[in-house]
Amino acid sequence: MRYFGSKHEKTSHIPTSIVLIFWWTTIFPLPVWGEEVRVALASNFLSTFDVLKKSFERESGHTTIVSPGASGKLYAQIVHGAPFDVFFSADAYRPTLLEENGLAVLGSRFAYAVGQLTLWSPAPNLLQDNGPEVLRDGAFSHLAIANPKTAPYGKAAEQVLRTLGVWNMIQSKLVQGENIGQTLQFVASHNAELGFVGLSQVLDPKMKEKGSRWDVPPTMHEPLTQDVVLLKTGEHNPAAKALLIFLTSPIARSIIERYGYHSAQPVAP
Repeated sequence: MRYFGSKHEKTSHIPTSIVLIFWWTTIFPLPVWGEEVRVALASNFLSTFDVLKKSFERESGHTTIVSPGASGKLYAQIVHGAPFDVFFSADAYRPTLLEENGLAVLGSRFAYAVGQLTLWSPAPNLLQDNGPEVLRDGAFSHLAIANPKTAPYGKAAEQVLRTLGVWNMIQSKLVQGENIGQTLQFVASHNAELGFVGLSQVLDPKMKEKGSRWDVPPTMHEPLTQDVVLLKTGEHNPAAKALLIFLTSPIARSIIERYGYHSAQPVAP
């Protein structure tokens, strides 16, 4: 069995400049500029960001325009000139590439969350701690995962299936979503009996069906460390910088953890 640990992915820390700005704005509150920040957002973080967005806009006076999607597709859009200010990826790899290619502001990247992969089904009693047995038995017609080539949660799902030795066996049963949001829709609409999604999606209060789930042990796939980075197009946008500062605040960290993510950083004082 293959196990994955943190050594497979570099840990990105909150930049010193962001921390210093946070302390400054704790003493001197942010002025209300009323600017707009354009956010490219990994789909798995959408429900959580909806809550963060309300708090951020209320506290800062800024507004956010959100474009959700698979991290790989959002990355490609940024490379081809899409006018986003901030990129919330579902991995650390793509924000790092943007830094290396001069499309993101050096020193602005940090981990905002560590995701939890979950096998979920609308059926109340299908899944508990028996996820591996259910997958090995294969007594289902369709299993939904996000596209492993463009969605980090899909890549993690593939790693889990390979670790369990069932990847080749269930190829004919796989249904691939363009992103993790579409993957959840496949399962929620009963087009697939079960699927690999983010725990944050299952914990979303708007979810009508609670169903059953198996939370995948993090050792079964590469860490889902999710980085955010300030893009060059947002370098001089005060709303973009304010959003990054807000992410280090206790209220933002509390919201992120409440929605099923592991804390990537200690709560700022």
